[in-house]
Amino acid sequence: AGIMEHIEEAGIHSGDSACSLPPRSLSAETLAELERQTKAMALALDVGGLMNVQYAIKDGDIYVLEVNPRASRTVPFVAKTIGSPIAKIASRIMAGESLDDAFAAYGGKPNWRTLKHIAVKEAVFPFARFPGVDTLLGPEMRSTGEVMGLDTSFAVAFAKSQLGSSIDLPTAGTVFISVRDGDKERALAPFRKLFGLGFRIVATGGTQRYLVEQGIAAEKINKVLEGRPHIEDAIRNRQVQLVFNTTEGAKALSDSRSLRRAALIHKVPYYTTLAGMIAASEAIEALKAGSLEVRSLQSYFTAA
Repeated sequence: AGIMEHIEEAGIHSGDSACSLPPRSLSAETLAELERQTKAMALALDVGGLMNVQYAIKDGDIYVLEVNPRASRTVPFVAKTIGSPIAKIASRIMAGESLDDAFAAYGGKPNWRTLKHIAVKEAVFPFARFPGVDTLLGPEMRSTGEVMGLDTSFAVAFAKSQLGSSIDLPTAGTVFISVRDGDKERALAPFRKLFGLGFRIVATGGTQRYLVEQGIAAEKINKVLEGRPHIEDAIRNRQVQLVFNTTEGAKALSDSRSLRRAALIHKVPYYTTLAGMIAASEAIEALKAGSLEVRSLQSYFTAA
């Protein structure tokens, strides 16, 4: 039915990770191999109906994380994206109908590769209802719902998914940046993008020095432990419109917990993964260009 690509890297629970369909960065060779492996497992396991497989890809090697011979929470998302009632088709197959006949009853087999649009699924979290819970994502699922954004470009589809999950991405203002050393080089592109879009950048000491060395004007702001005025003061005073923060190590995680909490309480969009930062910067660029339009779900298929 389709191959979805997670936006966050492995280590974030699949239910908490945003994802796109069609995939936006996987090669044609990788996609073909994923399809081959999935078909081989379905035949070997004698699955009749739905099956979902989770893969991880590192340095070109494909790893199978889990195989579930059942429907998953992504079925409604995939069905809406490809315009085919997957659950109905699977039910007919489980009742003994052939694959070709089941698809023929609903217009034939859809081809997700030929879609002219892209869909982004985003998780919805209940953090605002649980003040003591850390908002950092990890292997334990924390989301309680999902939304989707649909458009002809990934950037706008991602922007729509953020709006659907009540995240109001800014198109101007100040962005706070504090990233671990291992992320600095890869995070440079979204930081340059935001700087080029006119955002003021404030950062903690190490990140600020790195940005300046790379030709990006950034102002230093104190961590909470460095004394006032610090970053949480700036968030409370509505002086920061966006937060980018990655951490490593138990102490850094603990130190940044109150920062993430302050951003949540004051409804400041925050991203704690590198992939999320990259996607958010692309979405902000698209919003600033005025690319957002509202269309019905049906129009994406009637116009195709």
